[in-house]
Amino acid sequence: MNFANLGFGEILLIVLIVLLLFGAKRIPEIAGSMGKGIREFKKSMTEVQTSITQEVSTRDDRERLRAPEPQARADDVRPEPKRLIDT
Repeated sequence: MNFANLGFGEILLIVLIVLLLFGAKRIPEIAGSMGKGIREFKKSMTEVQTSITQEVSTRDDRERLRAPEPQARADDVRPEPKRLIDT
């Protein structure tokens, strides 16, 4: 097993040191709290991404709902004003 250039011996040594430092009863508690922390982090990242997506979609909706510019129709065209001085 090659995990980040660590051999089986190194991984076993790390596990034994963690077991001696924290004890067999504390390790599941630590792992559980780490799992909750990771879950909360993922949840907050999803909420941020959702809020950004909703912001963009509402901005697009506002642009789509904006009243279109009035277009000149053929009968709305004004005649050219009369010239006072002929040249």
